[in-house]
This record gives sequence, structure tokens and C-alpha cells, in this order.
Amino acid sequence: MPRKELTTVAAEPTREDGAIQVETTLPVRPRRHESGKGGPPASVSDAGSRPRLPRITRLMALAIKFQDMIDRGEVRDYADLARLGYVTRARLTQIMNLLLLAPDIQESLLLSSSNAEERGLRKVTKVVEWRDQRKCLISSVATK
Repeated sequence: MPRKELTTVAAEPTREDGAIQVETTLPVRPRRHESGKGGPPASVSDAGSRPRLPRITRLMALAIKFQDMIDRGEVRDYADLARLGYVTRARLTQIMNLLLLAPDIQESLLLSSSNAEERGLRKVTKVVEWRDQRKCLISSVATK
């Protein structure tokens, strides 16, 4: 579908008050319900060819990225990140607590196509010892 353009032109070519005429052309993207056969726009359907990453994988990567932003001084603290991301500070803390997991657990979350539930992992993050985290994770998977 070709992109539409919205053009606005001032009605009067010359004005007595010395104002100049301005013409603006803006690209207009079709809304989801206006595209093609009622499906998603082409840009969304192209992304469908790649397998979607599990939510927990995306959250783990986000926590790592956020911690890097804090370490580099781009943001001051979790409260700044929460404001930037339009989430509550409590939700941001839940995401950042994924960094408390043992490194091998973090790696498995990033590399696997596991559909581990975040709620179950929150219980694991409360365990301090990494050895005990692994045991807790194994037992929570076994009870499913």
C-alpha cells in the first residue's frame, strides 16, 4: 500500500500583515485497522517471520541494558528509569531483581527459548545463595 501524504497550505498566498505562506507535507502511516486485509501493517507482518523471543528473555535483556545505563551514568537511579519507561518503581524493581539470579541462570534465560514464568523466577530471586537458587529453580520446574 503506498504511503499517503498530508499536505496543508495556507489559504491566502499573500497577506497584508506580511506573513509568509508555509506548506508542510507529512507522511501518514495507515492505522492497523486501515491496512490491507484487516491484518497488521506490513512492518508488523515482516517482523512475524522471525520467531518471537519469550517475555522472560526480553525482560532479562532489558534488566542488563538498564543496569548498563545506570553504570554509565545515563540515568541516575531506578526512579529515573521508571519515569522513562512509564512503569512504576515497583515494577522496575521486579525487572531489575532478575540480575540477582545466578549467572548461569541468567545465561539460560537469554539463550534458551524457555517459557519460564516471571512470577516463579521472582521466588528464586529472593534466595541469596546461587547454589540454592539452582535447587529452587529445579524444584519449581519439577512441580509444574
